[in-house]
Amino acid sequence: MVKVEIVRGNIASQPDIDAVVNAANTRLMPGSGVAGAIHSAAGPGLAEECQALAPIAPGQAVITSGHRLPNRYVIHCLGPVYGVDEPSDQLLGDCYRNALMLADQHQLSSLAFPAISTGVFGYPVDQAADVAFAAIAAMVPTLRSVQRIRLVLFSAPDYAVFEAALNRSGLASTD
Repeated sequence: MVKVEIVRGNIASQPDIDAVVNAANTRLMPGSGVAGAIHSAAGPGLAEECQALAPIAPGQAVITSGHRLPNRYVIHCLGPVYGVDEPSDQLLGDCYRNALMLADQHQLSSLAFPAISTGVFGYPVDQAADVAFAAIAAMVPTLRSVQRIRLVLFSAPDYAVFEAALNRSGLASTD
């Protein structure tokens, strides 16, 4: 059974997870928010490895090694810019689906996502949370190796929104 959980914290500090997901930009380079935190923690080798994989399109996901992160891998997803990249809900869902497919293909058992597209890309947090959990719910029955999916929320308000969405989704794990 796949466990879906949420935590409040820093996506670049998830040592018990095989891969973290980077809310990337099209060039896969360091930026602000999640991309900045992941690249800063991983060191310059991550940006060097990413150069050959860029550019990526909204909804697309690619995988690299974790470099200096405590994770073996980083899966980079380009979320949609809200109101610009359409259909935003489909493209955001593709980020989650494609990242989960890559994790499964690489036989990873755990994956941690940030709230993709909710920062500078302007996606409303409540809508993004519903899209994220709908995409995850659709993928869970197809997963072979992924056993734990974590969403890491940096702020308390975002955590509360994602917690409510997780409870509505029917994916909430009970321990």
